[in-house]
Amino acid sequence: MKHGKKYIDSRKAIDAAKVYESTEALDLVCKNAKAKFDETVEVHIRLGVDSRHADQQVRGAVVLPNGTGKNVRVLVFCKEDKYEAAKAAGAEYVGGQDLVDKIMKENWLDFDVVIASPDMMGMVGRIGRVLGPRGLMPTPKAGTVTPDVAKAVTEAKAGKIEYRLDKTNIIHCAIGKASFGAEKLDENLSTLMEAIVKAKPAAAKGTYLRSCTVASTMGVGVPVLTAKYGV
Repeated sequence: MKHGKKYIDSRKAIDAAKVYESTEALDLVCKNAKAKFDETVEVHIRLGVDSRHADQQVRGAVVLPNGTGKNVRVLVFCKEDKYEAAKAAGAEYVGGQDLVDKIMKENWLDFDVVIASPDMMGMVGRIGRVLGPRGLMPTPKAGTVTPDVAKAVTEAKAGKIEYRLDKTNIIHCAIGKASFGAEKLDENLSTLMEAIVKAKPAAAKGTYLRSCTVASTMGVGVPVLTAKYGV
């Protein structure tokens, strides 16, 4: 794959043989985010688990202290008595069967997070084949199936993110924008890492945090030391 001059210059600024402290790694990421837009900073965490086994799944959600820098569009499925509370909390779309029909008939997907009250999951389940592959299906573990839909909307707007293993035992998460600066990004990273460490399955053996890399949208990956996170 051929890379541009900015990428090559960024690569030269990073010592390929070094694993960096998180603040230094994120400072490098921010300095090398040279695109004409505010690049998203992502973290990629390889875990010492086997996602093929149900007792070694790692999944959950956490509110990042400095948010994600993204304007999150929230859709809520709930009964009419909760419409006003959901809207007051900031939900862009609130409804029931009308929204299910719109998604099914129009392939409408102009939202980033889906929240549902438990009594609506029978209805929402009908569009699981549409929402599931896009990571939009609400789940109790992620806090997106809850009786308190207003609180869930508030958290989503404040920077709540979901983390989950992929098939290669890696978690990929956005932790903010390059414009945040290293300090705020490091606070977000630490909050996420603490949540992942707490979610360590009892069945996991050996080293849990195998590797951690941070990178901006168009930038070079920078390896991060994981020792300070405990496992």
